[in-house]
Amino acid sequence: MTVDTPFEETSVQSEQETVRKILTITGDTWAVVGLSTNQRRAAYGVADVLQRYGKRIVPVHPKAETVHGEPGYASLDAIPFPVDVVDVFVNSELAGEVADQAVAIDAKAVWFQLGVVDEEAYDRTRAAGLDMVMDRCPAIEIPRLG
Repeated sequence: MTVDTPFEETSVQSEQETVRKILTITGDTWAVVGLSTNQRRAAYGVADVLQRYGKRIVPVHPKAETVHGEPGYASLDAIPFPVDVVDVFVNSELAGEVADQAVAIDAKAVWFQLGVVDEEAYDRTRAAGLDMVMDRCPAIEIPRLG
């Protein structure tokens, strides 16, 4: 017997499962690429929410600034400890390179923020065995988990 399930429904459901897995199981160390001390940027507020939900944030920005009490690093490969999730706040043209760097440092997951979309990077990252979501915000998703 065959059950007809629309592809979109299946893909949305599995994406929701991936969101839940990244936020609850994958790990609590989140490298936030693009995070600086600029309080007007979305990364600053999202990092604050992640901290309030028990995540360790690691600022990654060329300036390597301390943000929310956490020391920053100029690049992902400069971080001297394991990273579970790489949260990407750069434009879509640069996001694929960041995803490739996340694979190179053995991160477990990549999260592309709202408006950040790169289908080829998504495919490469998934093929490398990492979980990934695109065009979503953990600060919106994490309170929904209940």
